[in-house]
Amino acid sequence: MKHIPSADTSSLPVLSFSEALQPTDSESYDRSAWIYVPDYYTDYRYLLGTRGARPLICVGVNPSTAMPGRLDNTLKSVDRIARFNGFDSFLMFNVYAQRATVPDDMDRELNPLLHQENMKAFVWALEHAGPEPAVWAAWGAIIEKRPYLPACVLDMVSLSRPCGARWFTAGPRSKAGHPHHPLYLKKDSLLDPFIDLPDYLTSVKEGMRP
Repeated sequence: MKHIPSADTSSLPVLSFSEALQPTDSESYDRSAWIYVPDYYTDYRYLLGTRGARPLICVGVNPSTAMPGRLDNTLKSVDRIARFNGFDSFLMFNVYAQRATVPDDMDRELNPLLHQENMKAFVWALEHAGPEPAVWAAWGAIIEKRPYLPACVLDMVSLSRPCGARWFTAGPRSKAGHPHHPLYLKKDSLLDPFIDLPDYLTSVKEGMRP
């Protein structure tokens, strides 16, 4: 199954993160085992993950069709690698919350409201990931799909500093410095500190200027 956006998110009703946190009458998954915000399938997704005391926050570019109990191959790899590295759970977060199986279908322009609420979701994830939250950069070269994406990640870096978050990559980085996407990583891949993250993001932004 693929998700093709029905329209730009700016023309769609979008719940704030606080509104999306409120449970509906959806009974399609076990709430004691899963985190899913909103808790039903829609054109955007703030968070998807498993419940635990020490989750690994994985950051991709944007969501596809995965949902509780129906993980795609990327999320299955995220789950395996999180557990191999000593985490008891994972939280999948995305730089941009719009669902689109093909990244080329994403919004051409940033939806400021969706970004604002997505950053609130990121802060929530950090606050629920224990001391010194671990954030796994896993977006691959897809970060170059839209000019607004590196700036979104820079916002995330700023938000993560007050809580002492640590950023990581897994697997070899590309020649352009992009962190490896989880899909083709071995299940025993180790996390490596992403020491040059701010410089990398600045470089990506500058390389995308017309």
